Amino acid sequence: MKLPVEENPLYLQRVAKLGEIRSRGTDPYPRKFDYTHSLPQLVAEMGSLDSAALEQRQDQAVRACGRIVAMRGFGKACFLQLAEGGARLQVYVKKDQVPAEDFELLGMLDVGDFIGVDGPLFRTKTQELTVLVKKMTLLSKGLLPLPEKWHGLTDVELRYRQRYLDLVVNPEVRNTFVVRSRVIQELRRFLDARRYIEVETPMMHPIAGGATARPFKTFHNALGMPFFLRIAPELYLKRLIVGGLERVYEINRNFRNEGVSTQHNPEFTMLEFYQAYSDFRDLMALTEEMLTGLAETITGSRTVSYCGHTISFDSWRRFRLKEAICHFWDEKCGTAPVEEDLADAGKLERLLRSCRIEPPKDSSAGQLLGLLFETVVEEHLIQPTFIFDYPVELSPLSKKCPDDPSTVERFELYIGGFEIANAYSELNDPMDQFARFEEQVRSRGRGDDEAHEMDEDYVRALAYGMPPTAGEGIGIDRLVMILTDSRSIRDVILFPHLRPEQGRSTEAAEPVEEKPHA
Repeated sequence: MKLPVEENPLYLQRVAKLGEIRSRGTDPYPRKFDYTHSLPQLVAEMGSLDSAALEQRQDQAVRACGRIVAMRGFGKACFLQLAEGGARLQVYVKKDQVPAEDFELLGMLDVGDFIGVDGPLFRTKTQELTVLVKKMTLLSKGLLPLPEKWHGLTDVELRYRQRYLDLVVNPEVRNTFVVRSRVIQELRRFLDARRYIEVETPMMHPIAGGATARPFKTFHNALGMPFFLRIAPELYLKRLIVGGLERVYEINRNFRNEGVSTQHNPEFTMLEFYQAYSDFRDLMALTEEMLTGLAETITGSRTVSYCGHTISFDSWRRFRLKEAICHFWDEKCGTAPVEEDLADAGKLERLLRSCRIEPPKDSSAGQLLGLLFETVVEEHLIQPTFIFDYPVELSPLSKKCPDDPSTVERFELYIGGFEIANAYSELNDPMDQFARFEEQVRSRGRGDDEAHEMDEDYVRALAYGMPPTAGEGIGIDRLVMILTDSRSIRDVILFPHLRPEQGRSTEAAEPVEEKPHA
């Protein structure tokens, strides 16, 4: 049986070396290696010591391990560069300093192999911190070559498909995902400090709900019933508010059967949280505090660069949705409307056509208003901006504004030109909620497959009483995009979904001649 890789001369050369290693009685894939220091630890703890200080430690050998990322040979000696944990360290293998079998093994090693080394630290003539190897252990023999040093892994699609190689050869990619992990840790810390409880809710739902989106569908054989992958955890989290958990949050994976773009992936991560006895304006203040502190903690500054823009987390703006359309109106679309024009479906259709957008048939005034907002406003919202007072048709789970029943108490937060967060004053009137669900069901009957389904159990939960509550969802992936200056959501998801490979080699890059690396 052949491994699922294309055979090429370099692969065959390495397989031959593997056979020779085994013939010498060496296991090329041992079970473990006990080390005294990780490479980051060595660099952090010993990196400031000068030659004299290291000389005094010559009787204190270190044991370290990592992947060979560079080799430079000089006949009877060889310098190797090891990488591990985001750090690099040089090791020096000299023929008269190691057992004969270890030096023979050196000739069968390649860039990409993992090794462990034992020996004291010293500084070379160029003052580089180095391990003088006294013993060397092969930990894993790589059979495929890493991408060539100077060209790297530059094919974007290959980088996403073979993220394991992307992480090896592009150090900035590793940093992006370290930042992502820190972002999630900080969000948890912030909410935990404010008496929130982290919970887990189902990822398979009998009714697709919590958002207006097209779901993925599956089937449970034992129960004999269909399920939908979660498009949002909202209705389950609000059931917990009914049950007396006054502040809850979940960092959750959601699945939406929609298009793919630089801002959309079918599987994505959200922070969703709910706070009883509060409204959407309370969450505006909380969100501003949360994200300003997060930016400062993660980047060291309240100002970040994103796609050529300088974004200041000290500059927060707030617009009502209709106000934003008038404020950001493009003169190329003709005379700017006044807010009174934005309540009439006929006028909204004419405004959309003036922007070269054909209005969808049978759309309500609220749906047309939402489309006009996306067309005219979104791209201008680079600085952190709250947009609030959304049409009721677009928000079946939100409380209506007391002074305008055509709008709801909802905000969306935009940064960098796209939505980062979405929040409501949650609808807790069971009769109103039931009527809203009925209208959504009628929309589904008219062909809107993203409309919300009826959820009778959720209405029943509300009938037991839910206190005034505000809820919010924050897109983790998009937030990380902003904080790492990443242009595509695929850059911040370790394994984004892609179309099937067609006619591509399984190798990560064009093979190059194997030679010592500088």
